[in-house]
This record gives sequence, structure tokens and C-alpha cells, in this order.
Amino acid sequence: MVILAAATTSRIVTNIIMMAIFFGIMVVIGLYFRKKAANVNGFVLGGRSVGPWLTAFAYGTSYFSAVIFIGYAGQFGYLFGVASTWIGLGNAFIGSLLAWSILGRRTRIMTQKIDSKTMPDYFGKRFDSKALKLAAAIIVFIFLIPYTASLFNGLSRLFTVAFGFQNENLAYIIIVCIMAILTAIYVTVGGYMATAVNDFIQGIIMIIGIIAVIAAVLASQGGFSAAMATMATSEEIGWQYTSFAGPMPIFLIAVVILTSLGTWGLPQMVGKFYAIKNEQDIKKGTIISTVFAIIVAGGCYFLGGFGRLFVSNTKDFDSIVPTMLEKAVTSDFLMALVVILVLSASMSTLSSLVLTSSSTLTLDLIKGSIVKEENMNEKKQVLIMRIFIAVFIIISAAIAIIQKVFNFSEIASLMGISWGALAGAFLAPFMFGLYWKKVTKSAVWTSFVVGLSIMIFSFIYKLAGWNFLNVTFSSGETLNLANAVVAGAIAMITTIIIVPTVSLCTYRLEVKKGILDPVKVNEIFTCYTGKVIASATEAIGEKVEEPLPYV
Repeated sequence: MVILAAATTSRIVTNIIMMAIFFGIMVVIGLYFRKKAANVNGFVLGGRSVGPWLTAFAYGTSYFSAVIFIGYAGQFGYLFGVASTWIGLGNAFIGSLLAWSILGRRTRIMTQKIDSKTMPDYFGKRFDSKALKLAAAIIVFIFLIPYTASLFNGLSRLFTVAFGFQNENLAYIIIVCIMAILTAIYVTVGGYMATAVNDFIQGIIMIIGIIAVIAAVLASQGGFSAAMATMATSEEIGWQYTSFAGPMPIFLIAVVILTSLGTWGLPQMVGKFYAIKNEQDIKKGTIISTVFAIIVAGGCYFLGGFGRLFVSNTKDFDSIVPTMLEKAVTSDFLMALVVILVLSASMSTLSSLVLTSSSTLTLDLIKGSIVKEENMNEKKQVLIMRIFIAVFIIISAAIAIIQKVFNFSEIASLMGISWGALAGAFLAPFMFGLYWKKVTKSAVWTSFVVGLSIMIFSFIYKLAGWNFLNVTFSSGETLNLANAVVAGAIAMITTIIIVPTVSLCTYRLEVKKGILDPVKVNEIFTCYTGKVIASATEAIGEKVEEPLPYV
């Protein structure tokens, strides 16, 4: 049976060679760091001694997956034109710069003080509530699996172009299985450090790849000015797709909020702050992650903004970027680099998600709840996490394949609400909990319920086929206000308002009833004011009478 179309032999050979080298490096790194993954702290957090470059790249590569490069860049570039670049810039300055500046230092200090290794564990210890810890763990478990499965979306079309497969489903199944197996190997063996080092290498590939692809696409249209002029003067496209705000500014703002502010509440993103080595590394990491996001996210959405030059009148957004590449990329080497770029984006995010899922299930659900803590030593905990990493990868790969082959739109819809549900539930109580002593358990519970309810409504709305929340713009495009993107933005903004409001209303009552203990909270917050002892080498240049920041 013929499974390949008339792709050039040289392109296929080049792709196979570069993929073999790429996968080989990933596995070797996993084996190299296996000794650092012998205990829970090393396996989950790399011993809290990860430098700024590794942490910043791990943050960025976990942030930007194939979903962005293939799906979001194509979809939002098509809908907004070059104004979609604002999404990438929002990711850089809100999702990276502000996230590191506002959350980085305090997250690192407080999680060390309360000995928290996961976000559910943070909620349990910060708010002195095992119920909150279990609830957060269940939310993570439920919503990270479909989010993980969504990483594979769009890969089939790219590999059909790159390898000339006639059968798109077959191409998809093959690459999903390869990714799943190899990611499982290096994450289960090497833990967080293997993931961080691989993320660094994958991040470099993503930077080089996106710059090369943008250059190739613009060159195929005669350069940037010529491409903009063609879009602006085309009757089929229109000037609005080259304008500053694009044809749908309200929807654009919602996308910026969801994809930028949302990272503040995602456990796999915030977890990167737990592992960074010290305060100086946080400052360096802030700059590095921001520059990385400007190049990668800004580049992806900027590239997508020219999608209408290659594809017209389509709702199949996942096909836009592969079509652009097929028409614009003529070099076998560059196409192979694009394939590695998308694999890097997918595998880096996949490794982060499954590590987060397995550690949450092991440390927050099983340990102390199902199995007594005294019966789970370090070695057994690491073993269980390794098993669950394999389980999560198998489940997510199976979901992705079933959704693709049988075209189950319900699964695709569930993937769409994952980001909004996690960020909507967690962002506000996590952020306020780092800064404000008066955040109450009632406020945290309310945030969980409201954030999830908004996203569940969005899911039901789509399944029911309702349209009473549709808005039509002057461009003729229609926006559904219950769309998962808009709903996610609403969920985050709503809970940011709710948490301080409910806390102010319930603080005195919880203190009076003994639900909240101000003494315990004050003890936790001493981590920001306590003095630390440093060696002369570390303290050189510091005034003796001033304490160094807690690290």
C-alpha cells in the first residue's frame, strides 16, 4: 500500500536525519540527568537550583506549543490580520515580564517556606486546608489531560506536507506515537533537570526556526512592504487586516488577556518559579523569558497575520500555517527545521504538563489521602510519579488520536476550555495569596467554583448549539461571547474581582470561628521579612548592616 505522496526523496531523507539527531539528543540528556532525579525534590524541582537561562527557556517553551504555532497563529492571524502581533507582545510583556516580576520572587520564597512542590500543595499549606489541596489537585488532573492532548493538534497537516503522506490520519498517528514514546523516556528517566535542559535546546531551535520561517514567507511575497500593500489593496482581504487594531478589537483584547494573563494561574507555568536558584537568577530570568517571548510568540502571530495571502475563505484554521509553509518554504533543510521547531514546541510543553500532572496526582491526591505518608518514602514517590507520567502520556495520545480519526468535536471543545478553567480557578487566589494575609478560604473556594462554572457554561453552550450571544462586527465576522477564549478572559477578570471582595466580607467571620488563624498566616509571611546568613563570597558588595534578600 502506498502511504507517501510524491514528496522529494531529498526532503524526506533530510527530515528523517534531523529528527533522528533531535530525538537522540533528547534521550541522551534524559539518561545523563537520571542521578539528579533520585528523590522527590530533584525529580519535581531539580533541587530548587536551576539557573536563569534554563528556567526562562523552560517557562517559554512550556508557554508556546504547536497549538500556538499551528492553531492559534493561523486562526487569530486570519481573523485579526497583522494586528494579531499584539497577542504575541501581550504574551511577552504580560505573560512573561509581569508574571516574573509580580509572581517570580514571592512564589520562590513562599513555596520554600511552606515546603510546597505543586500548586495544589500551595493552596493546602498557604490556606491550611487539605480540602482545598484535594480540590485543586482534582481540577489539575481533570483539565490538564485534555490540554495535553491538544498539543498534538495540527501536527498531521505539517507532517503530511513535510513527508508527503497521502493519508493524513496515518501521518498523525505515527508522529503522535513517536512523540509520546520519546517524551516519556527522557521525562521519566531524567525528571525536571532533563526537561529543563531539553527545553533550553528546544527553545534555541524555536528561535532560529521562527526567524527563518518569517524571512521565507515574506520573501515569497516580495518582502514586508509588498506583503502589506497586497493585503491592504486586495478587495478580497481588505485594509482592516493591516490596521493597528484589526477588524475585531474587542475579541483581540479577550485573546490577549486569556493567552497572557492566563499563564499566571497555570500550574505548569508557575511551577517554574519554584525551582529557580536565587534572587539574582529571577532578575536575569525575567529579561531572558521576555526576549524569548517577543521573538517566538511575537513571531508566530506576526507570521499568522499574513495567512490570508495564502488561504482564503476558510474555517479550517489549522490548515493555514501548513499551507503557508508548503507554498513559501522551498528549502529541504528549512522544512526540516520547521518540523523540528514544531516538535520542540510540542514536546517541551508536553513534558512540562505530564510532569505537573504526575507530581500533583502522586503528592497531592495519593500521598496522605489514599496511601499513608509513612508508607510512601522518597523512592516510592518517584517511582509512582514515573508510572503516572507514562500513563498520562498514553491517555493524552489516545485522546488526541481518537479525536482526530473520529472527528469528535466534543473532545476538541473540552480542550479549548482547559486553559480558561485552570487559570480562571487558580490565578486570583494564588496571586493574592502571595501578597495579602487576609485572603480567606471562602474566597478561594468561590474562585474555584466561579472560574469553573463560567468555562463549563461555555462548553455546554457550544454543545447545545446556542447562538443568542453572537455579535457581528463591521468586517462581517461574527464573535460568540460564550467562545472559550472570551469565557476564559471573563473567568479570570471575574475571579480577580471576587477574591478580594469575598475576603473582605468573610475575613472577620473566619477568624472568629477559627477557620482562619492569623498567627499561622503571619508566620508564613515572615519569609519575606526574615534575615538570612550569607557567606562573604555571596555578600561581597553588600552593606553589612542590611540583610540580603531571602533566597
